[in-house]
Amino acid sequence: MIALAALDIAGTTVEEGSAVYRALHDAVRRHGSTAEVSDVAHWMGADKRTAIRSLLALGGDPTAVEKAFTDFERLLREAYDATPPVAMPGVVEAFAALRDRGAKIALTTGFSAEVTDLLLERLGWRDGTVDTVVCTDDVPAGRPAPYMVHRAMERTGVLRTADVLTVGDTVLDLEAGSNAGAGVVVGVLSGGVPRQTLATAPHTHLIPSVAELGDVLAELDDQGTGSPQISRPAAP
Repeated sequence: MIALAALDIAGTTVEEGSAVYRALHDAVRRHGSTAEVSDVAHWMGADKRTAIRSLLALGGDPTAVEKAFTDFERLLREAYDATPPVAMPGVVEAFAALRDRGAKIALTTGFSAEVTDLLLERLGWRDGTVDTVVCTDDVPAGRPAPYMVHRAMERTGVLRTADVLTVGDTVLDLEAGSNAGAGVVVGVLSGGVPRQTLATAPHTHLIPSVAELGDVLAELDDQGTGSPQISRPAAP
């Protein structure tokens, strides 16, 4: 039984053209960081202040975190003004399939509350589309910590971690789902992370996008009370 589905936002349920990572890269470079795009990619799915702090350590001013974060949010708003984010194909149907099974729906994100509010407003998702939204502002630490998933459980009244399904497009998303004890941890390839990279993280399923989540739910229905086995990378 899936009582709660906790889904990532950018790259998983929302297509925003990787604007967040371009804005993050531009912001830290403006404050002296020598970070390359590959350095920014390492922080996909992470709390953005944590990412900025680490990226500024690469030749920048590590004391400028808040200034860089302010620049990041401004650059992201400008990007969203130019190209508004849209729901990923199949998201509405995936939400309906989850609702049909009695599941609550949560969005979890490494964005701040302010950026998340902007996204939800642009998407028109303030009308009860989901049951709760958990940002890094709401927890002591972002991914790969399990706290956003657990906060979503708290807010929706779900007691058993085994009844939770998580969906995300980054290694940190999958690690957070596994660390939270979720019974089903789904990785999606829609965020641009290669399959071979996602496969190194704990997961029960890897699918092209959330549009195929219905197939995962049908498989779980066929399994009844059985839980899928989480695949974990071998120890080095």
